[in-house]
Amino acid sequence: MSADPLAAADELNDHVGAARTEPARSVQLEALALAVSANVPVLLWGEPGIGKTAGVERLAARLGVPLETVIASVHEPSDFAGLPVIGDDPAATGVPMAPPDWAVRLAAAGRGVVFFDELSSAPPAVQAALLRVVLERRVGSLALPGRVRVVAAANPPASAADGWHLSPPLANRFVHLRWTHDPRTVARGMAGTWPEPAVPVVDAARVPSAVARARGAVSGFLTARPGLAHHLPSDAEARGGAWPSPRSWEMALRLLATGYAAGAGPYSRGGTTIHTPRNDPDALAAALVGAVGDGAGLELLSYLEELDLPDPYRVLADPSAFALPGRGDRQLAFLTAVVVAVQADPTRERWEAGWDVLAKAVEAGVPDVAARAAGDLAALRDPAWPVPRGIDAFVDLLRVSGALPGG
Repeated sequence: MSADPLAAADELNDHVGAARTEPARSVQLEALALAVSANVPVLLWGEPGIGKTAGVERLAARLGVPLETVIASVHEPSDFAGLPVIGDDPAATGVPMAPPDWAVRLAAAGRGVVFFDELSSAPPAVQAALLRVVLERRVGSLALPGRVRVVAAANPPASAADGWHLSPPLANRFVHLRWTHDPRTVARGMAGTWPEPAVPVVDAARVPSAVARARGAVSGFLTARPGLAHHLPSDAEARGGAWPSPRSWEMALRLLATGYAAGAGPYSRGGTTIHTPRNDPDALAAALVGAVGDGAGLELLSYLEELDLPDPYRVLADPSAFALPGRGDRQLAFLTAVVVAVQADPTRERWEAGWDVLAKAVEAGVPDVAARAAGDLAALRDPAWPVPRGIDAFVDLLRVSGALPGG
């Protein structure tokens, strides 16, 4: 008889547990990877046992970063708020709040993923304690590095053990992704092969233009649909999911900029998009809807699909070679993007080119559309720069607003 009766069984289990990965389409994995790349907290909703944890583990391995898994439902509020540690002289030094070991390990690593599992099974007091961790990345007295990503998973309250609806303040801090299982993927996984998460690769050369275009698009959309800037749902279940607020629109902006910089389309048709399985727009669409909710998200996607903004950096390089978009909301989004592009690198040449762009709006008979952009552009002027010709149509407006002297 073997000295270790379980040795052969352990070897068998090692063989069964061994698996390889292969590139394969998975919109939910790609949306998760996009949210992680954008460094916005993301929450995976799905029934128990369908691979939420496995998906996060595979993504962390793909990124080469440490993963710390925290089962939220078995922790106390003090595990996230920190435990008080009395020093020699509390009156002089205060009482620091000691962080848990997982937070210390992530801080030492300088980056990583913290995965809060079973979030919907955590009672309200624990959810309240998690608010600061998710938003400010602080655990007790310890500040987590900015490169630490936050991912969570939850079962629908009906299928969670002692399930709770998420509180609106906590829910509004996440991008919500619906996690489902594909029977074909499961069958292939049982054969030893699982899909490899596709990580969006941000092109550094595209970053300035991507940020400018994303700001223009989101700002233009909210100007056209101001009622969607903030809308708290009326029922408890919807308040525990994705809904539009200034905070969630900020997350949508980060996601859109990341998608643009990684080449996601068709929402980047004004750039040089190459359609491949790794930059398909489905993942970006899922993430945007997960940030601001179904209603606002679907309206945003429809708006983006028809927007087709020119690249503001290319336009600033040659203002005479472009035509102003014909529709008012597109004009506003584009002019906002131009001003953001100038803000990113405010040289005299680019500032003057910005006024040449705004002059096109005057020539098109819509100076009112460019009025806000004109005020923002005027605020970027260096006192040593002369007043450009393109500013003439906005002089009265800028003097009234105080952006130019003499009003």
